Amino acid sequence: MKLKTVYICSNCGFRSPKWNGRCQSCGEWNSFEEDVEEVQTKGKASSQAVAAKMPASRRLDEVGTDEEVRYLTGSSELDRVLGGGLVKGSLVLLGGEPGIGKSTLLLQICTFFGKEEHTVLYVSGEESSWQIKLRADRLGVSSDKLYLLSSTDTLGICSQIREMMPDIVIIDSIQTMNIRDIASSSGSITQVRECTNMFMHLAKELEIPVFVVGHVNKEGAIAGPKVMEHIVDTVLFFEGERNQSYRILRAVKNRFGSTNEIGVFDMNDTGLKEVPNPSELFLSGRPAGVSGCAVGCVMEGSRPLLVEIQALVTKTGYSAPRRTAQGFDFSRLAIILAVLEKRGGLFYGTLDVYVNVIGGFRLDEPAADLPVALALYSSLIDQPINEKIAAFGELGLGGEIRSISNISQRLAEATRLGFTHCIIPKATLRSIDSKAYKIGIIGVSNIRQAFEYLKKRSEQQ
Repeated sequence: MKLKTVYICSNCGFRSPKWNGRCQSCGEWNSFEEDVEEVQTKGKASSQAVAAKMPASRRLDEVGTDEEVRYLTGSSELDRVLGGGLVKGSLVLLGGEPGIGKSTLLLQICTFFGKEEHTVLYVSGEESSWQIKLRADRLGVSSDKLYLLSSTDTLGICSQIREMMPDIVIIDSIQTMNIRDIASSSGSITQVRECTNMFMHLAKELEIPVFVVGHVNKEGAIAGPKVMEHIVDTVLFFEGERNQSYRILRAVKNRFGSTNEIGVFDMNDTGLKEVPNPSELFLSGRPAGVSGCAVGCVMEGSRPLLVEIQALVTKTGYSAPRRTAQGFDFSRLAIILAVLEKRGGLFYGTLDVYVNVIGGFRLDEPAADLPVALALYSSLIDQPINEKIAAFGELGLGGEIRSISNISQRLAEATRLGFTHCIIPKATLRSIDSKAYKIGIIGVSNIRQAFEYLKKRSEQQ
C-alpha cells in the first residue's frame, strides 16, 4: 500500500500536492488542510468491470413514482421544513451548535416512526447504547421498532443496513465515522467526504432515507469539506441562543421542497416541543407604555410571523456614538438612520443607537425596515407606540415606503393576534380589499406620513 500527502481546500475540496496560502479554485485564504491518502492504481480490466455495472439510461416519461414517496416524521414543524415529509432514498444533513438539540429531535421522532410500523436504525459514534437508552428514557422515547448501534466503522454500518433493511437510518454524527482503508483520522476532510459518499450511494440504492448529524466549526459552518453539502439532498440547520429556550430549524438546501420555510421548537426538560404559533411566543411579555417598541410582520416561507423590535436611543458618552444591532443587519440599520436624518428630519449624530429583535430572532426581510424606523422614532421622542399597532414595509433611500408581497397573509395574522391597526405601504392598497379585514389599514407613502399618524394617535390618547 502506497501513501501520499495531499492538501485539500476545506471550502471547495480543491486538491493540491503542496500547501498554498490561497486556494486556486475558490480564492479562499488559509483553507488548505493536510491529509494522507492511499494511492490506488486501476488497470484496464477493472475499468471495464466498472463500466459493465453502469445502469441503462431511461426516458423521463418511463420513470414512474410511487404513490407514497414521503414519510411523515410526526413533527409538523420538521415536515414543513422538509417540504412535506422525509423523501425515500434522501440523504438529510442536520447541523447546529453543540447542545442545540440535533440528537434530541432525531431521537424524539423515532417514537412516531415506531407507531407507524417503520423500523429505525440509530447509529451513534459518540455514545454507547446504554447512554442513548438513558437519554431516551428522559425524553419519553419508547418504541419496539427502534434499534441502536454504537459503531464508527462505516463499512460495518453499511453491511448492517443491507442485512437489516430498516425504513429509516440515523447517523450521529458523520465526523465520528471512518473507513478503515483510508489512512487518515476520523473527522478529516477525506474521511468525512468518503463516508458521506458511501451513505449517499447506500440511500439511493436501497431507497432508505438517511439522517446525518453534522458538527459545526468555530465559524458556525458545518465542519468538513464544502463538497459534503453538495452531496446531500437536504441541509437543515438548527439555530438558537443558549440562554433562550426556543430553537429555529431552517433549510439551507432542499432538493425536494422550499428553503424558505422554518420550524420553531421550544426546548425544555422533556425535549423539544413544537411551537405551532410562533408569533405569540415572540410577542409574549411585551412591555406596556414603553417607548422604542414596535411590532413588525415578516414572512418565513408561507408563514407570517409577528415579532417585537426594540430600539434605544441615548446620549453618547464617547467621541463617536455607538451603533449596535442584535438580530438586524448592521449595514441596514446605518441606512435607515441616514434616511431618518435626511428625509425624516431627525437627528442621531451624537446619540447611541441600540436595536434588538426580541427572542433572538433574526430579521432579513426588507419588510422589517418600517417597524425598525418607527421604533427608532419612538425612542428618540420618548413617546410609546400603541401596542395594538403593527407595521411592515420597505424603506427607500428617498424616504418612501415601498410595496412588499404577501400583504393578505400579514394582515390576517395581525388580525388574528388582536391588533386593531396596521401601517402598510400605500402602493399595496390597490391589491387588497381593505373592507374584507377587521383591522384598520393605514396606507403611507413616505416615512413622514407614518410619523404623523403616530403623532396623531398619541395626541388622541
